[in-house]
Formats: sequence, C-alpha cells, structure tokens
Amino acid sequence: MLNRRQILGTFAAPLFGQKLSKIEERGKQVVEEALAALGGPAYLAMQDRVENGRSYSFYNDRLTGLSRARISTRYLLRPEPPIPGFFGQRERQSFARKDKQLDDLPYYLYLEDKAFDVTYRGAKELAAEVSGRYRDSTRRNVLYMLRQRLGEQGLIIEHQGSDVVDYQPMEIVNFTDADNVVTTVYFHRSTKFPMKQRFVRRNKARGDNDEELAIFDKYKEVGGGVKWPLVYSRFRNGEKQFEMYADEVKVNTDLTDAYFTLPANIEII
Repeated sequence: MLNRRQILGTFAAPLFGQKLSKIEERGKQVVEEALAALGGPAYLAMQDRVENGRSYSFYNDRLTGLSRARISTRYLLRPEPPIPGFFGQRERQSFARKDKQLDDLPYYLYLEDKAFDVTYRGAKELAAEVSGRYRDSTRRNVLYMLRQRLGEQGLIIEHQGSDVVDYQPMEIVNFTDADNVVTTVYFHRSTKFPMKQRFVRRNKARGDNDEELAIFDKYKEVGGGVKWPLVYSRFRNGEKQFEMYADEVKVNTDLTDAYFTLPANIEII
C-alpha cells in the first residue's frame, strides 16, 4: 500500500510560509486514500491500459447503438511538476459488430492536439471542437487527474463535506485548477474509490452551460495491484450519453507509439 511519504511526493509543495487550510488538508487526505485504494505506486506507474467490452450510446435516454469496444490508452511522461494545460495521454477507440476484428479499421485516434476518424478511405481529422471536448473531458476525469495532474501548479484540492449520495456514504472533494475550472468528485467513504464526478462546461452553440456527470462502478484488480472500474457511464444534463461495460482490462501491455500513429501510407481526407 502507498505510504504517506510516497503520496505526498505527488502533490505540489506549498509556497514558502504558506499553510494548507483545513479543507485543503482534508481534501488531500481523501485523495491520498483514494490513490492507495487504486494501487498506490502501481497506479502512478501505469504506462498503458486496454479495455475490452461492450459499449452503448444513447439519445434522449433511448438506446441508439451498441457494439463491442476496445479502448486502448497510453500515458505520456509528465513534466515534473506537471504544468497547466499539459495533456498526457493518447487513446485509440475501436467499435465493431460481432463479425469484425477490433484491431481492424475503422477506429478513432486521439492524440495530444488532434483527433482522427480512421477508415478504409483514409484518415479524416475531427473538428477542433470535438477533439477539444475530448481533451477537456479527459483532463477533468478524476482517474486521469490522479495519474497525471497531482502536483500541477495552481491545482487546489478542497474537501466539501460528507453526504449520502445514491444511498452511499461519500466524501466530496473539489478540484480547482489554475484556470478556475472546478470538478467535483464523490469518493466512497469505505472503499475510498471515486464513484462519481460532476462539472459544467460552456455550450457555445446555446450560450449556456452543460452539466457533465460520470459514474464509475465495479472496481476490480486488473493487474499488478492496479484497481480499475469495469463500468463507466456518462450523462449530460441528466440524460445518459454513453455506457461501457468492460469484460477484460489489462495494464502495462507494452503498447508502442506505432499503435497510436497514423499509418504512413494512409490518405488524409
């Protein structure tokens, strides 16, 4: 289990003469306990992850699509300490019918600054709004924040109290970054796992905000002491958007840069 000294090394040191407030101290303690529950040093050292399972998409709370899915993620080496705006992962998402191989085309490829829809016709760059939303959602995902953003300059972690949420006892913590962007995370009081998170994002088309909610469930050891949720659900303004049930999750599978690079002979369309 991760000891306190190891955990403290993942947090930015306070400025000379600056002391943490009580809510910051308690928030830091909740995060320390969550990291230990997720695997401690093994979680922080996780290099890549492959999730295989079933995905479901929804519109107006109605099922609109289902497929087999493979989500492959590779973490990039983060600067020490992490700098605001750093995006430290690459991801390849494959969705297929029963008769298709998940390593075949098509797939979506998300890189540090761009994203592509890769098909037999070629690779089409996704709109900047789409790739930007993906990066924003990832940076605000608590499982990413615990792996890549602790210690980031300007990141403040504050305890907001305890409550019973969805019939479960939760510790509530706000993560506020240097841009004053807030993500609220609910950690289970007994298991210490993050179970739910909320944040708002500006909807430029409508001129108001969307409330984004994610739920994590059914944590399981997936290798080397790392714990990961097998069920992930995403909601927007109270309506379910996406759900993933993982049948198998593997970590540290030696994924290379080549797996997250466009083929040299592919046409950009």
